Amino acid sequence: KLEGLKTIAVTTNGINLTRLLPRLKEAGLNAINISLDTLVPAKFEFIVRRKGTNLSSKATVLIFAGMCVLYLQVNCVVMRGFNEDEVLDFVDFTKDLPVDVRFIEYMPFDGKYCCFEILLGQK
Repeated sequence: KLEGLKTIAVTTNGINLTRLLPRLKEAGLNAINISLDTLVPAKFEFIVRRKGTNLSSKATVLIFAGMCVLYLQVNCVVMRGFNEDEVLDFVDFTKDLPVDVRFIEYMPFDGKYCCFEILLGQK
């Protein structure tokens, strides 16, 4: 541990976190930021671009990580036409977990192109 260092954090999509968490915790990890944009398995596979990625294991990771670290945060990028209907599901899923959920906006850039059509803004 380094003197004066209060927080050691990692940002992750959580895919390998179950396997790596014990060693990371040993190394001093005390905060995790997990990116999770959907609770729907098919949408999750589309986002992570991997077939067979088990969304229920992601939920297990959240619960496990919440028990193992001091601070756990979930970032959910809300996108029009994709997951804006899941906001209340996220609130319900995490209301009894030791986790903060932050709904953030999509960064409208895909290489050289702007993707304004999926931004979810105020109406």
